[in-house]
Amino acid sequence: MKILEGGLGRAFLRFASPFVNLRRLPLLGPALRWAGAKLIPRDSLTWVQVQHGPAKGTWLQLNPRTGSGYFQGHVEPEVQTVLQEYLRPGMVFYDIGANIGFFSLLAARLVGSQGRVVAFEADPEIASRLRENIAHNPDVLVSVVEKAVWSSSNPVFFARADTRISPDRGLGHVVEQQATDAAQAAIRVSAISLDDFVAGSVAPDFIKCDVEGAEVEVFRSALKLLSEKKPAVLCEMHSKENRRVLLEQFAHLGYRCEPCGGNHIFAQVAR
Repeated sequence: MKILEGGLGRAFLRFASPFVNLRRLPLLGPALRWAGAKLIPRDSLTWVQVQHGPAKGTWLQLNPRTGSGYFQGHVEPEVQTVLQEYLRPGMVFYDIGANIGFFSLLAARLVGSQGRVVAFEADPEIASRLRENIAHNPDVLVSVVEKAVWSSSNPVFFARADTRISPDRGLGHVVEQQATDAAQAAIRVSAISLDDFVAGSVAPDFIKCDVEGAEVEVFRSALKLLSEKKPAVLCEMHSKENRRVLLEQFAHLGYRCEPCGGNHIFAQVAR
């Protein structure tokens, strides 16, 4: 990774978005892409502070080409709104599929010094960046668990996202060994089920889950947690079948579910 001087990286994050459509023009587009590649290599990172929203002031190390949403504070506003509305000082928050930590850091700000945030991230490279982002925000407390959350506590194969498509590797996901070409290039990572993790740790009051299609497996072995502690759950759904299965499971456990934005469901039990 190439670490850019902050001023150049911030300028690219702030001003590049209006020129995206120009990059598609037949004559001008190639020139703009060439200039951008010379100024800002694809694997560049730069330290910036979030400019707007409830995470304003949070430090993040971002890719200037793709990090505009984080930099502006506009990423997944429906998730930010739910966290603001439901997280309170002293609560315990699990961020499953934390990636570089935007929502973990926001949650840590909301639950305060008496609360706790546990960030699960399976990709070793992204987990390292997550730790760097946490260290750059010394006023928040976040614990990183470098494991995939899965239906059992056994190692799994994890297909890392292609950085040409997802520079922050946000599309990485668990795969079956030898199932696809991606699986053949996958890395072996540790995994933990939620019920096993909670047996040795404090249970969450709130779970945010974004695991690129593995959401059914995440909650398949969390029945004890969901039945006894009944945390609120904000989960991104990556298929109609996953949505159907989880809505049935949550309803069976006494949860009330409602849509949140285009892809999320928010599930909670009336207190």
